[in-house]
Amino acid sequence: MRLGICSRSNYVVEPLIKPQWYVNWNSMAKQALDAVFDDKNRKMEIIPKQYAAEWKRWLENIRDWCFSRQLWWGHRIPAWYVTLEDDELKELGAYNDHWVVARNEEEAQTEANRIFPGKKLQMSQDPDVLDTWFSSGLFPLSALGWPDDTNDLKAFYPTSVLETGHDILFFWVACMVMLGIKLGGDVPFTKVSEFNPFKDVEPC
Repeated sequence: MRLGICSRSNYVVEPLIKPQWYVNWNSMAKQALDAVFDDKNRKMEIIPKQYAAEWKRWLENIRDWCFSRQLWWGHRIPAWYVTLEDDELKELGAYNDHWVVARNEEEAQTEANRIFPGKKLQMSQDPDVLDTWFSSGLFPLSALGWPDDTNDLKAFYPTSVLETGHDILFFWVACMVMLGIKLGGDVPFTKVSEFNPFKDVEPC
């Protein structure tokens, strides 16, 4: 059999099944599709046009996205686990109905007090972080100071052109577009152009 060995510690690597966080992309995928294909409300152009078909194929067949990762760095998952004083089990995640999702700890505390009125409780933020694509999907917004309503955000969002590789059209670009529409109110850029460093190189 194949036995996974850690390259750093030489210990055997054993898979451990644990609950994960997922996001349902269905409504956001529909908006990202419309941004490219809706004749009346088209907001974005993919260049060259052949990659628009790839955009459509991915977004029409969208699935729930597992966006939590067990890493030591990254954007923390905005979810807090509530431990009640009278809980029989005290470990993190013991009860599925004890999770509170919020923008920050203060909002999470308010929500926890609403769900469990009059109860003595403690809260712990999930140690998991956002996966790379989901986290980097926030880039057009976070680089301009979002979630604060900054002058940069007002002046420069949305931007005009994104130049990138076609191989990450879905994983990064679609993620930026879906999150941009949902959280920023508009597509993050109006043109997506394939980056090809060899397009002007002639054969010898």
